[in-house]
Amino acid sequence: MAQAKTVATAPPPPDPGRSSRQGHPWLTLLAVSLGVMMVMLDGTVVAIANPVIGKELNASLADLQWVTSGYLLALAVFLITAGKLGDLFGHKRIFVIGIAGFALTSLAIGLSDSIAWLIAFRVLQGLFGALLQPAALALLRAAFPAEKLNMAIGVWGAVIGLSSAAGPIVGGLLVEHVNWQSVFFINVPVGIVALAVGFLVIRESKAASLSRIDWLGVVLLSGAMFCMVWAIIKAPEYGWGDTRTLGFLAGAVVLGAAFVYWQTKAAEPLIPLSLFGNASVAIGTVLMVLVAFSMFGAMFFLTFYFQGVHGLSPLDSGMRMLPMSAGMIVASPLAGLAIGKLGPKITISAGMLITAVAMFLLSRLGMDAGYLDSAIPFVLLAFGLSPVMVGATEIIVGNAPEELSGVAGGVQQSAMQVGGSMGTAVLGAIVAAKVADVLPGYWAAAKLPELPAEQLELVKQGASYAQAGAAPGTPEPIVQAITGVVHSSFLDGMHLGFTVSTGVAILAALLALFVRAGRKSEGAVIHMG
Repeated sequence: MAQAKTVATAPPPPDPGRSSRQGHPWLTLLAVSLGVMMVMLDGTVVAIANPVIGKELNASLADLQWVTSGYLLALAVFLITAGKLGDLFGHKRIFVIGIAGFALTSLAIGLSDSIAWLIAFRVLQGLFGALLQPAALALLRAAFPAEKLNMAIGVWGAVIGLSSAAGPIVGGLLVEHVNWQSVFFINVPVGIVALAVGFLVIRESKAASLSRIDWLGVVLLSGAMFCMVWAIIKAPEYGWGDTRTLGFLAGAVVLGAAFVYWQTKAAEPLIPLSLFGNASVAIGTVLMVLVAFSMFGAMFFLTFYFQGVHGLSPLDSGMRMLPMSAGMIVASPLAGLAIGKLGPKITISAGMLITAVAMFLLSRLGMDAGYLDSAIPFVLLAFGLSPVMVGATEIIVGNAPEELSGVAGGVQQSAMQVGGSMGTAVLGAIVAAKVADVLPGYWAAAKLPELPAEQLELVKQGASYAQAGAAPGTPEPIVQAITGVVHSSFLDGMHLGFTVSTGVAILAALLALFVRAGRKSEGAVIHMG
């Protein structure tokens, strides 16, 4: 199998006519931070908007899962390819294309009048978002001298943390006082500013030598992941034994096997399989999937819990979720210190055990849970997830061969997006199945009139995301009884979902015991070839 080779990022020679601002390290940091801030804000504000989108566009739980999963899946599949495009055509060029495309697709999402179009534009938005992340890091590495690079990446990381923390508050304010569309429209002015600053201050950089993209690998991997996620999301509707579900699962296996085979034959494979010959790299990649599974799964269903069961406004929901994202700003540097002193094995394993405790506490949330009941597990999540997020570079990139360090960086980011997509899909399927199982019992216990099968199915679908509906003119006692049944069913489903997440976190804690510290390295530009 052909080995990937290290490709240096070579800035062009100084141009006497170039503005002194262009290529300035700290101005470059400002420019790339504006672009990445747009992506990070979008990732957390959408969770707040989902319940309102579901109501206004008459979307099912599966539809809303695809609002998140489609975006994350596009990011996951395209990240490594996006890094290669930067190597081939220039990281500045790819970065500004990513900003422009992200802003335009955000505008299109806000103008969508159907859930189908919204999901389609979210997938496209994910593709443009993937162009931004590896290009941003590559531009920082090209602009900063080695002795200041760690400081720059630290500031960049703080911007990401602050953007994620601000997302629930910004999203709550916009959804409550404007509309859900404004959550996406806000990316347009941010994108315009980021474009203007980027054109003025970023200096172009690209790989010193050119290579090719494994397009067949991209198609096979994309197809396998789509089939797998589609099967999991649609299984509650189709049935796990339905030929359609089994067909998509079979398609995922066949395409996945074809992808693995092709990677052994391709001259320049998308993901050289020799990378996973190191156990720490393989385990670290799985850990990234598991930690994203927990984090994105928690964020997805807790918005329905706060807005549906508790009846909170979008802004109040954002305030309830703030302790986790804000806590990570504090927890991340502390996790870095702990990993430096204790190593990744103990620190990450302890972090995942803390995550398991947080998930267990979330699985006990009841109908009348107060602010502290959710804030405590959120803070625990911040301190549990941070060691994995911070230590991933050392585990994955640090243990990869020097010539594959850039590929490892792309795999690390892709694993995060795959885990998030799988978290919403798998936990969504678990919650929906549990709701469908327990709702008829609650309905009968409440002595509500028996419903035709078709109407009962609609009630089950609404209960999967804590939405209770009754026909106009229904007596208030009946409305209250239906609401109680729906909320009780949803809570049973959510509790099971978080119980599964608890088991996933414990598994991750055990896996972390088998990793080892990597070599000290600043990393490499995310690229292939």
